[in-house]
Amino acid sequence: MTEPGQFPLAIEMQDITKRFPGVIANQDVNFSVRPGEIHALLGENGAGKTTLMNILCGLYTAEEGEVFLDGVPVRFHTPHEAIAAGIGMVHQHFMLVEPFTVAENIILGQATGVLREPRQTLHQRLMALADQYGLSLKPEAKIWELSVGEQQRVEILKALYRQAKILILDEPTAVLTPQETEGLITILRRLAAQGTTIIFISHKLKEILAVCDRVTVLRDGKTVGTSDVANCDTHSLAEMMVGREVNLQRPDRTPLPTTPQEPRLHLEGISALGNHQVPALRDIALSVYPGEILGVAGVDGNGQRELEEVIMGLRTPTQGTIHRDGAIAHIPSDRYSMGLISDFTVTENLLMRDIDQPPFNVRGLLHPTKMAAHAAHLVQQFTIRTPSVKTRSGKLSGGNAQKVVVARELSQGHAIILAAQPTRGLDIGAMEFVHGQLMAQRDAGAAILLISTELEEVLRLSDRIAVLYEGRVVGVVRAENADVKQLGLWMAGKSAEGDRQRSAASGAVPSEGAVS
Repeated sequence: MTEPGQFPLAIEMQDITKRFPGVIANQDVNFSVRPGEIHALLGENGAGKTTLMNILCGLYTAEEGEVFLDGVPVRFHTPHEAIAAGIGMVHQHFMLVEPFTVAENIILGQATGVLREPRQTLHQRLMALADQYGLSLKPEAKIWELSVGEQQRVEILKALYRQAKILILDEPTAVLTPQETEGLITILRRLAAQGTTIIFISHKLKEILAVCDRVTVLRDGKTVGTSDVANCDTHSLAEMMVGREVNLQRPDRTPLPTTPQEPRLHLEGISALGNHQVPALRDIALSVYPGEILGVAGVDGNGQRELEEVIMGLRTPTQGTIHRDGAIAHIPSDRYSMGLISDFTVTENLLMRDIDQPPFNVRGLLHPTKMAAHAAHLVQQFTIRTPSVKTRSGKLSGGNAQKVVVARELSQGHAIILAAQPTRGLDIGAMEFVHGQLMAQRDAGAAILLISTELEEVLRLSDRIAVLYEGRVVGVVRAENADVKQLGLWMAGKSAEGDRQRSAASGAVPSEGAVS
């Protein structure tokens, strides 16, 4: 399998079809990657990207079609077979054992002969491999001691140690600071220059344009097309992915009130312990006002989950007070443990808040027809891809499960909205819709606290931005004055300005001079 003037393709997947009950996940999909290129795989939730990669990795077997590696037909039945053939995948959620060292994580699952190798020899080999690709890691370091970006390097090094010639990266920058993202892009370019073939799965169009050579777009389980990235821009990629024009600009918004107002949500001096009884929140002071979105940025694991749980009454603070003026709609960061009951149907999850209210419940009797009709309306409005409103929510893809939660919470019209990672796992078309819904709620007077590890999302939606680092608010700035480099430094804990900025998060709506 070759292209004109090319060596055999590193990967060629021809006419791939994979069916699940009630769904055709892939239908006659064609996908090819050249040796040593960085190739983006782009598509909406449910477009078939994950299924296609699971076939390549040996987790699924295609019912129709063929797979070629370097021009040779292959058919993997297990992930071990794919690994042996030189395919490695770096998952969005790292597969690392935190108490173990870098070296111990890398050799986990290897042949017993590796385990008998002298530790010093193993460390020297790993350091040589890390230096070759610019990964800069210490083999003796414990995983829990590393930053998120360093942990990702461990995952990449683990794949390279297993002699992966093809790397699949699933949402590789989802939990990185801007500076760590720049470092990863440098590493990927070096890997590609040395012959590694890379498949880059991401929803971040600007990153695809910055790092990839070509891009293949899937939609509704079918191949839309493949293009050179040099001939694309964010708008053309978004339109290929969604099938319509997508607005990627910062939404228009009504100005913030100029007269002093009382906050709808106010936190004063909040501290709390984490699950291991170590400090997770330290003296948090935040206020959110009617008609405002306060975005909380930061690398995941710096107190976001604990802040969310304290506000919702799921975690008791060790000190401080919380004032809420109205009911809270809650889009939780963990859709499965906090937002959905997986064994309940889509209808039951969408109506969880209203199941005891008319017209769905009259004198203790449920009205399934009205429930199903309302659920079908929300499914259409929020473009939830499900075989039926009777489908169990646990059977949905992650992105569509998230849409069920968002649909339920944003259709309520509450005075306060806590949106924690509201578009995690959503494609750009769904993100645009959710962002529009949040902006409509904001313009209608809701006070919205947005907690997101997606800095671009925080910048796009927020009126003010607070940065959380190691459980402290280390900086606050008006969105129009935000500098991405400075925000990245705050997110990495590298700012001496935090104490001065922190006070701007509480009290009256700050004047222009109150924050940088």
